[in-house]
Amino acid sequence: MATNTTAEKTTLPMAQLGKGIDYELFMDCVHCGLCLGACPTYVETGNENDSPRGRIYLWRAIADGRAPLSEEAQSHMNLCLECMACETACPSGVQYRHVIHSYKHDMTLLKPPAPTLNWLQRWMLFNLTPFRGRMAWSLLPVKIMQRIGLGWVVNLTGKLMPKSLRLMQEIVPALGPSHSLPEFLPAIGPKRATVGLLLGCAADAFYPQVNKATALLLQHNGCDVHIPKSQDCCGALHEHAGLEDEAARLAGKNCDAFAKVPGGLAGLDAIISNAGGCSPVLKAYGKILEKDPHSAEGKQFAGKVKDISEFLVTLGPIKPKHPVPLKAVYHDACGLAHAQKIRSQPRQLLAMVDKLELASLNESDHCCGAAGSYNITQPEMSATLGKRKAGNIAETGAQVVLTGNVGCTLQIDRHLRDGHPGRWVGHPAQILAAAYTGENPFGLKVPGLE
Repeated sequence: MATNTTAEKTTLPMAQLGKGIDYELFMDCVHCGLCLGACPTYVETGNENDSPRGRIYLWRAIADGRAPLSEEAQSHMNLCLECMACETACPSGVQYRHVIHSYKHDMTLLKPPAPTLNWLQRWMLFNLTPFRGRMAWSLLPVKIMQRIGLGWVVNLTGKLMPKSLRLMQEIVPALGPSHSLPEFLPAIGPKRATVGLLLGCAADAFYPQVNKATALLLQHNGCDVHIPKSQDCCGALHEHAGLEDEAARLAGKNCDAFAKVPGGLAGLDAIISNAGGCSPVLKAYGKILEKDPHSAEGKQFAGKVKDISEFLVTLGPIKPKHPVPLKAVYHDACGLAHAQKIRSQPRQLLAMVDKLELASLNESDHCCGAAGSYNITQPEMSATLGKRKAGNIAETGAQVVLTGNVGCTLQIDRHLRDGHPGRWVGHPAQILAAAYTGENPFGLKVPGLE
């Protein structure tokens, strides 16, 4: 089903801009400025309008009718990464996410979503990316070319593309083999829990090996794993673009999919996500489906969603047996560190791996510039932030770069390839799976791993 990415049938009177938000959310901000140093766009531009408090004041002024919805105002609002670092920094508990979402929602009634994109980019973003099957088929020619040693042809072809498509092509990493997981995988050893596993859409197309590693990790920790085939995109792309109806439709489909596993939603101890950018939206299904027939299921589903690291630390992880003698560095994905406050759990799990050295990363929780579709919608700022992150990583001398979100993996890998090649970029679940199984996923010579 194609997503409606036009604004032909809906309009919003200018006098109604910003009226769908509780006005007190504007007033919670006392403009103290403690968010400024945490905001990646303000750090780069130094422009107050590119800061959280600046955007709150700007959208409030537009809602009040004191300022016009000018192209300049839109450019400042659109430049926001929605990384939520400002919420981490704010001592007053300002819920900035609702302010920026109010803007995104209202703009979809005036313009197509992701308004900085052309029609082809927009079609690909909303009608290709959210479907893992379509993504897998679209990437197949690239995978074949890479496999037979003709990856340079792909790169050359990319240089001949229009800039808009070239930016999308440059994100594509070296693609590994596909892994088709069955709908059920039994626990290895004594059973301790029953879980569902979310595969994601682009995540499963680009990095199916991460889902395989996550499933192995759960099995080795005593989990029966259910993987319903009818599951869909989490809806994060649509929710962040202000397409609330489409996000709700996808949320409802996922509730239905996991309700069909043996024992239904009630029989699952947790629903596991390995994508830090998806989990905040999955955990918000109760709100997203508040006015939907799936309202009760949405609340139940949301209450069971756990990031893989969050779940295993709560369960009590079993120590793996195989050492992994590598120097690694961990980047805090915004969706984990800021939106879910998950910071210590991934590090706690990695600390169990014998001989794995985890180096300290400067600005670990500073956004890498991926931010969902941001590397496509705002390529210049995204590239600036990506290069900053790659430089900080290179300074550590780490051989392996770990992060808990597919978008960050793609972004960091891309910018390391450009300026600091030779490093393996992946998910903590892959290191941990290697430590449980003794299998080497890195393409590096690692003593003790096959």
